Amino acid sequence: MRWVNRQMRRSDRIILGSLPILLLVLLYLILAAGRHAANPADKILPLPAGMAQGLSALLFQPDQLSGQLVFWADTLASLQRLGIGLGIATLTALVVGLVLGVLPPVRATFGPLVTGIAVIPPIALLPILFIALGLGETAKVALIVIGITPVMIRDITAHVAALPREQIIKAQTLGASSWQIMIRVALPQVMPRLLQAVRLSLGPAWVFLISAEAVASDVGLGYRIFLVRRYLSMDIIIPYVAWIAVLAILMDVALTFLSRRLFPWAHGANH
Repeated sequence: MRWVNRQMRRSDRIILGSLPILLLVLLYLILAAGRHAANPADKILPLPAGMAQGLSALLFQPDQLSGQLVFWADTLASLQRLGIGLGIATLTALVVGLVLGVLPPVRATFGPLVTGIAVIPPIALLPILFIALGLGETAKVALIVIGITPVMIRDITAHVAALPREQIIKAQTLGASSWQIMIRVALPQVMPRLLQAVRLSLGPAWVFLISAEAVASDVGLGYRIFLVRRYLSMDIIIPYVAWIAVLAILMDVALTFLSRRLFPWAHGANH
């Protein structure tokens, strides 16, 4: 059987997907062990025991100034900023994408503006946001929103505009207005695409969040990474990066599960 025709069972997909990760972990352990054999004080590639020791204080010992458990305070702060940014971006993309997709005159008027904003590197706007909005939470959330919303709007707009014209004509034949077409025809079909757009935006959203926290913050995963880097504390940086990856994967899995549970028709018979 050709590989292109071979269907993988869920257990096989899990095993095969785990292999590259396990190989990378094994490669890291080999390199770290080699460096520590040559220099027991090496800080570039810490061993698991060193990372556990370095992280334990942040996990279980309250900070002397704030009284908080630093690791969990950083996680909560970052997730709050990310959640607010993703929520605003998702709602905006849904509303604007529906309007642009269903109404060609509006799409012709504002489509170029959305495209122009989408191609601006959001990181370049970071100094402007901090000057205009201050160094508080608003600027950090705004960077996430500005960074991912235009791309999501373009995706939703294109999906709505590509809906079969026959559906629009049938709805109009039954007396549907533009508003009813938007709500009754386009909205149900665009929801799976919206969740997919959110999934694809998770990576960029984390990048913008970490960038904002690194520049101006006193708590957060990005803030902590850039704070300890001056001490070459790789025993803290690597677990924090791994934790960010775990959080992102969990969010992606949750969105995939939600999409398949709510919209099974959008995933085909094999899913």
